[in-house]
Amino acid sequence: MHLLAGATGGAVIFIMCVTGALLAFERQVIEYSERDARYVQIPNGSAPLDPQQVIEKLREVRPEAKPSAMSIANEPGAAWLFNLGREGQVYLDPYTGQITGEGNKSVRGLMTELRNWHRYVSLSGDGRPVGKAITGASNLLFLFLAISGIYIWMPRIWAWRSIKPVIWFRRGLKGKPRNFNWHNTIGFWTSLFLIVFTLTATVISYQWASNLLYTLSGNEVPAQAPRNNEPPAEKTFEYPTDIGPAWAVASGKAPGWKSISLRLPVEKNAAVFTIDEGIYWNIFGRSTLTTDAATGVETKWEPYGEQNTARQLRSWFRFTHTGETAGIIGQIIGLIACIGGAFLVWTGFSLALRRFGNWRQTRAAMAGAE
Repeated sequence: MHLLAGATGGAVIFIMCVTGALLAFERQVIEYSERDARYVQIPNGSAPLDPQQVIEKLREVRPEAKPSAMSIANEPGAAWLFNLGREGQVYLDPYTGQITGEGNKSVRGLMTELRNWHRYVSLSGDGRPVGKAITGASNLLFLFLAISGIYIWMPRIWAWRSIKPVIWFRRGLKGKPRNFNWHNTIGFWTSLFLIVFTLTATVISYQWASNLLYTLSGNEVPAQAPRNNEPPAEKTFEYPTDIGPAWAVASGKAPGWKSISLRLPVEKNAAVFTIDEGIYWNIFGRSTLTTDAATGVETKWEPYGEQNTARQLRSWFRFTHTGETAGIIGQIIGLIACIGGAFLVWTGFSLALRRFGNWRQTRAAMAGAE
């Protein structure tokens, strides 16, 4: 079963491992590539522009822009970031409103292509659901391989002489003995992490797995919105005319906030803010505030800490899959596990091909003896 699962999903698993390794530090790579645009020198004696003034500055320099969100980090000299959808990103100086730079399209484009391979084996358009099904099934096979691999690895006799050859690399080996040693050693050190990464990916990939998480945590499964395959009607993009009062309420809601993002355009007079309050163990936990866009009066407050267990777990799962919940250490572990997974596929295929070759030779010898 282990051999069959590996032979069936090995190629896609290899792709997911390689792309996963290359995406391990995606956020840091993007931030580094845009470091000159993300922060500005704080001018002496100058006060930062208010959010509405920044919006007006964007309209002056990019009148055709239709941003999907505007956000800022609570750090000295941090620039405003406007997400422009397919047009990319643009940073604005918080003191002058001038553009400090744009999102690095080359780096972001590379990361997007890697994610497409990782999630959809590079299929697009109508083929994307097929690609998602392929990677989802391959991820389940990878989960089975990691679990069954631990069982197969177990030595029959728990003695150091039996364990030592399968927990560390041995020098001077070639061919099948080397691949066998590498397969066992890498599997021993990475299997538990690969189980975590594939389990979290299962919840991300499958609605039934996500629903199961709600059920197991004792929460009601949320109703699914009906699918609408019709293209959205074209609407006139409208900027808020005075977002200042609403933004003041959002920033006052969490005095130690780390970042605030506003969804654009503001529709039905409801300003929806996503706030990183900076108070939760989950560094990616976000709270949502909805206010009246005109008056700033709060209409709905959904702090991350009061979300049901399943919603919080889904947030943990999303960033545990990338290793980011454990910071740089977690990302390094994710990188090593992905590289290890690629080597497991390579050594596994090599061992399988040798076994298949030996099987053919045995069959041929038996036929000749007859």
